[in-house]
Amino acid sequence: MGSDEIKSTVDTEKSTVPAGSSTTTKSCWMTQVVLRLVLFAATLTSILVMVTSKQSKTIPGVPIRIPDAKFSGSPAFIYFVVALSVACFYSILTTLATVFAFKKPAFSSAILLLKLAIMDAVMLGIVASATGAGGGVAYIGLKGNKDVRWGKICHMYDKFCRHVGGAIAVSLVASVILLLLSIISVLSLYKRIR
Repeated sequence: MGSDEIKSTVDTEKSTVPAGSSTTTKSCWMTQVVLRLVLFAATLTSILVMVTSKQSKTIPGVPIRIPDAKFSGSPAFIYFVVALSVACFYSILTTLATVFAFKKPAFSSAILLLKLAIMDAVMLGIVASATGAGGGVAYIGLKGNKDVRWGKICHMYDKFCRHVGGAIAVSLVASVILLLLSIISVLSLYKRIR
């Protein structure tokens, strides 16, 4: 074999391997690890803020006790807490999986990326639906609904409404993070099979 043949074989092999593929894979996994840690923080914060949203109200001189405003008084808020708890637990499991894939790139496969992309999309649906359900009930509490004679309550339970609004805002951040994670997984999978 002549030196020209060896040189052309080496050039052909270099052109078939994507430049910086190991760096791209490591940066993909590192980005996923960071986003999954932020997802954990966002879901945990949203859960804690919603669970601690309780406010008592009494009217001086009136012997009738007004019921406390708390998240457990609404099925939509209970669903919100349960759905975000599932997403929080999911973020722990997937963070561990992505850390393992980052540390041992030989075990990071296209199947793992596919599973993460699918599960991230499922979690995005769950978190987005919980955020929508909680947001709908919060909006009625804020503005009321004159057509069905539902009065607004946020003028009386202002602290409770601020907590609920904060929890819903943070859950929107969690939804965006899950969307980004789905996109990153799909793009990484596309680069591998292309």
